Amino acid sequence: MVTGNAAAAATGTAPRRRRAAVTVASALLLVATVPLVFRAAGSDGVTPVPQLLAFLPWLLVPAGLGLVLSLAARWRPGLFWAAAVLLGLTAFVRPYGGDGPAPHGPPLARLRVLTANLEFGRATDGLLAALRRERPDLVAVQECDPERCAAALASPAVRAAYPFRILAGHGASEGSAVLSRFPLRPDGAVPGELAMPRAAVTVSGRRLRFQVAHPMPPLPGSLHAWRTELGRLRDLAASRGAEPLVMAGDFNSSQDHAAFRSVLHTGLRDSAAATGSPRTPTWPARTAPVLGAQIDHILVGDALRPRTARFLDLPGSDHRGLVADLELYAAR
Repeated sequence: MVTGNAAAAATGTAPRRRRAAVTVASALLLVATVPLVFRAAGSDGVTPVPQLLAFLPWLLVPAGLGLVLSLAARWRPGLFWAAAVLLGLTAFVRPYGGDGPAPHGPPLARLRVLTANLEFGRATDGLLAALRRERPDLVAVQECDPERCAAALASPAVRAAYPFRILAGHGASEGSAVLSRFPLRPDGAVPGELAMPRAAVTVSGRRLRFQVAHPMPPLPGSLHAWRTELGRLRDLAASRGAEPLVMAGDFNSSQDHAAFRSVLHTGLRDSAAATGSPRTPTWPARTAPVLGAQIDHILVGDALRPRTARFLDLPGSDHRGLVADLELYAAR
């Protein structure tokens, strides 16, 4: 009698385990499938799709677990489902935004550009160290608070190294700054809840437009602002004509967001992607470069060629900095 009961229990346990495996596999595959469908459709959708799209390469993990569980449960539909999702994700993991027509002839000048989000000014000391170490020519600063960041940038040492500057916005998150070794003048701004100033910089006799990018993040309550502000950056890029343009900053979006790809579709090149680092995470700094998303970018127009791109740790910030070496040409 005991042996019979044990056999019956074992017989009942196997189907329950299989059902549990199928249920978990379905949930994992659904998590990966929904953002993949929107990515394939060229849409960012609604929450939680934009947030998941930022980490699209990491969706290979739940998809892979879904494949393993489907195999263990001998669930044939799940095997086909998982295989399709894995193939789709793999196709979209490839680099995006590094292609574009390369300029020809000798360069007019070589530029080093740095972008840094200071997280409410907490990484001001890290920025100052990066300025001394990297000696960039143009700097885009986001989340430059008035007490720490703005005050530090007004110091005699920084003013001597960067005599030309723009400070914009108020508050810890809204403030932005442009620093330059070259003469500049204010050239307007892209409207947004966070300051996005623009400078007209004269380099080797040629005018270059330098735009700070800092659209709202794609949080559930700010998706409309995020899309709208990225659209304004796209419109600026589309209207640039033959004038060189550098757009640098915290875009709060990755290559897997349709709103960001629309900026690239105007012909701008992503410096990191163009120099072999299309997926190196910049946020969150606590887990980068192992885990995260590349949401900080330096985009350049036709008359500029990226040569190198490197990522910097900024103690105190939840972002990593990005520095790119560029060549400026007389024409495309």
